[in-house]
Amino acid sequence: MIGGLFAKVFQRVPSLLYRVSLMMKPQVVFVLGGPGAGKGTQCSKIVESFNYTHLSAGDLLRAERAREGSESGQLISNYIKEGKIVPVEITINLLKKAMEETMQGDEKKFRFLIDGFPRNGDNLQGWEKVMEGKADVKFVLFFDCGNEVCIDRCLERGKSSGRSDDNRESLEKRIQTYLQSTRPIIDQYEKSGKVRTIDASRCVDEVFADVKAVLDKEG
Repeated sequence: MIGGLFAKVFQRVPSLLYRVSLMMKPQVVFVLGGPGAGKGTQCSKIVESFNYTHLSAGDLLRAERAREGSESGQLISNYIKEGKIVPVEITINLLKKAMEETMQGDEKKFRFLIDGFPRNGDNLQGWEKVMEGKADVKFVLFFDCGNEVCIDRCLERGKSSGRSDDNRESLEKRIQTYLQSTRPIIDQYEKSGKVRTIDASRCVDEVFADVKAVLDKEG
């Protein structure tokens, strides 16, 4: 009798249970594009207008790099200086920790913009291995911008950013890494219909107008 009662209750509220199960897992939007495409700027504007938490893979890596006594810090530093991709285990663990801490602090904060990740096939495989069943990737927000525009923006940013990789030599290496490693990931998601492309060569407000239209549609 009790079993039948439970069955009736579960039959009546499948949508509620589904919504609760979604709230228990991070809802993720991957934000991709070349260095200088405006990912960070647009993510800041999204956070102001929508209920998303912005996690920058690069910022998390740089913070860990600067953290005193970090075993991973020196390794991260060497990879970043060479314009190379940091080992996937380090990046995913930093992202996972940041999402967990955010959700523990506020259960309503379960939507995340993950900026600058996954950057290559190894990143994607690592994510799928570690995060399978633990997070839902809704789509990829792709900021499409020409290489020279990206370089010019980063050189301008480098005048005040203090970032050691905002110089032409490092930028050219980073763009080659992006073209060889990250673009195939975007193409892969494109085949499954999970890419939303934004023309990022325009001014900030014009780009955000398109971003807002995408997020309003996606819900």
